[in-house]
Amino acid sequence: MHESQTYSLLLALLFAVTAGLAGCFALMKRMLLASDVISHLALPGLGIAFLLRVNPLVGGAATLFIGTLLIWRLQRKTGLATEATIGVVFAAALAVGAAVTPREDLVEALFGSFQGLSFPYFIFGVAASAIVVALLFRLKNQLVLTLFSPDLAAATGVKVERLELYFLLAFSLVVLAGLRYMGALLTSALIILPAAIGRQLTSRVAAFLFASCIASVASVLIGYTFATSVWKSSTPGPAIVIASAVIFALALLKR
Repeated sequence: MHESQTYSLLLALLFAVTAGLAGCFALMKRMLLASDVISHLALPGLGIAFLLRVNPLVGGAATLFIGTLLIWRLQRKTGLATEATIGVVFAAALAVGAAVTPREDLVEALFGSFQGLSFPYFIFGVAASAIVVALLFRLKNQLVLTLFSPDLAAATGVKVERLELYFLLAFSLVVLAGLRYMGALLTSALIILPAAIGRQLTSRVAAFLFASCIASVASVLIGYTFATSVWKSSTPGPAIVIASAVIFALALLKR
């Protein structure tokens, strides 16, 4: 395997860990399906970046984080649930993204690519993953407390609205990390499925987080190996999702 491909695979595995963790908290907050919508917020930026021939992740990051902040503001101003505000932004983002993305780049924008990457980009990805993991563990107790009682959390000094923003930003950073490998269409699958697998296997928070991360990493390894050695697919994203779905089915049988 070429060195740049090794960097790409290692970073994909780190993304799998962050996706597993973020998915657990999203499931506990009952906004797991919202991850599917959030990932689509990057599509307009990806399309514009492809048009301008700049790094697609720069464009994806711009619209992803702008959309996340817009969702947070709409939620505060309107009082709508997170799912509702995400849905409002999602409809416009998907339409604009589909309209501006060049046809020849649409497959990569939707399904991602495991192309090799440079060492500086690898270091940047490692740093981003570390930030997400550190932030989620730092906020873990506050997030769990707000799940059971937002009023109690506020009474103990937790800034609930600010905490919601921090989580949405961390969640968006996970989505951004996954765009390169899974694309705007499939990134959410590696957030949703491993969390669902972990939930089937245990009800304890620590074990839930661990099981979800293991399932996510296993999905990437199995899917990548199958796509590059057997299926010979141009992008392993679909194979990774299929592998995760099979693991979920096995988890159901075990239960």
